[in-house]
Formats: sequence, C-alpha cells, structure tokens
Amino acid sequence: MDGLFTIIFQIFWMVLIITTFVPLFKSMSLNASREGIIRSIEKKRGSRVITLIHREESINFFGLPIRRYIDIEDSEELIRAIKMTPDDMPIDLIIHTPGGLVLAAEQIANALRKHKGKVTVFVPHYAMSGGTLIALAADEIVMDENAVLGPIDPQLGQYPAASILSVVEKKDVNKIDDQTLILADVAEKAMKQMKEYASDLLKEKYGDKAEELADKLVSGYWTHDYPITVEKARELGLKVSIEMPNEVYLLMNLYKQSGKRRPSVNYVPVDYRIFKDNSR
Repeated sequence: MDGLFTIIFQIFWMVLIITTFVPLFKSMSLNASREGIIRSIEKKRGSRVITLIHREESINFFGLPIRRYIDIEDSEELIRAIKMTPDDMPIDLIIHTPGGLVLAAEQIANALRKHKGKVTVFVPHYAMSGGTLIALAADEIVMDENAVLGPIDPQLGQYPAASILSVVEKKDVNKIDDQTLILADVAEKAMKQMKEYASDLLKEKYGDKAEELADKLVSGYWTHDYPITVEKARELGLKVSIEMPNEVYLLMNLYKQSGKRRPSVNYVPVDYRIFKDNSR
C-alpha cells in the first residue's frame, strides 16, 4: 500500500513539474522565434526593428480577457530602444494597436521625430488613435493594402471632445449644467492642443497642407473608430506605401491570441501564391 502511495505521489509531482515548465519552454521558444525574425529584418534592411504590438491577452485568474493599450511603460521601453540606436541607423517600427494614452503616444512620436536616421512605420493590420499619431511621426508609412489608421480626435472619458462642443453649441448656455460647461472647456482645449501638435508634426513632410490634414484628423469629422484605409489616407494627402515585407506577416503570426478558446478563423496554413508562381 505504501509503495502504491509513493508511486501516486511521484506521478503527482511529475505532472505538476511538467505543467509548470512546459508553458515556460513554449514562451521561451516563441520569444526566440520572434527575435529570430526581428534579427532577419534588421539584417535585410540594415535597421533597428522595434515592435509595438497589442493583442487581447488572458489573465491567469479565471482566464478573463484584457485589452492592451499604449501606456507609459510602452513609451519608456520604446524611447530606451531609440536611445540605444545610432543616430544614422534607420528605425523600423512595426505597430499594431487600438491606441492608448495620448501622453505616451506623443512621447513616442517626439522621440521618433528627433531620430536623424530614416524612420519607417509598418502597419500590417491597424494602428488606431495614438497608433496613428505615432505613424504620422515617421518618414514613411507602410501599410498592408487592407490595413487601417484612425482619427486622432481627443476623447474625454467615454465622450469625443468634438461631440461635447457640438452639443454645447446647439443649446442655450443658460440651460446647460456646470459640469457639461466644464467638460466643454476642457474639450476645446484638448482639440486645440491636438491640432497644434498634429500640425507641427506634419509640417516638415506636408508643408502648407499640414494644418488642413491635422484638422481633418482631429476635428471629429468621423467617429473615433472610423477606418482610414490606404485609399482614404492617400485621398487625405498622406504619403502611404503598400510595400510590406513578408517577414512582418511572419512576425505577426507569432503574436496570435493566447488561450484555449476555439479559433474563429481556420484555414490550411499554406501560401498558395508560391505554388501558383512555380506552376508558370
């Protein structure tokens, strides 16, 4: 009986050790694969590659999903990477984000803008709000033909600043409560500040068109999640390329949603373009 108990106890500890270390080894392998592709891009382009990629992630406790956004920690790390890059070395920033804290986005944009080497921002899927603001600081924006940017209009809590101002303008001031008037005052300042910042950011590359472009992106012409496609970006006057390196797609494939949930999209992971080209 004691021997059976000992065997069961040993099996328990073996299972516990395996379940503890297997995820660790998988994580180490995934990080090594990501670093390998990053180094491959750097070697091919002679650049420093930095990624700013936000995916929905799961907390261990109950497996609850959370969303990642641009925050101060991101700006600290990204600025540190820029400082570790020689002045004349190009920087390639691969960005995939729903946006985030304006202060952090502006800090990143400022650091990229001051870098003397060429700065290229790659947008394989989307770079909304603060992500778009960062992209505007680059010398070149490269988007997948189906990728999107977004407006950079300020948001006050759950409300767009432009909408707050619009409501106040349509009502009798004497019938508006003090809290709304205060929000309107802050909204006006936020709009003015963002327009000035965006205009200044765009002036070097777009000259006299900078103010008009900034106004279009900031003033609330669209909802905050409006998708600015490649075609729309070019229509607005943004200089956008669609020459996306294949390595960027390979890298994004290593940032898939973690967890055990059933995948929503499934397909045979084979690039049929290769077979089509070889058949000619």
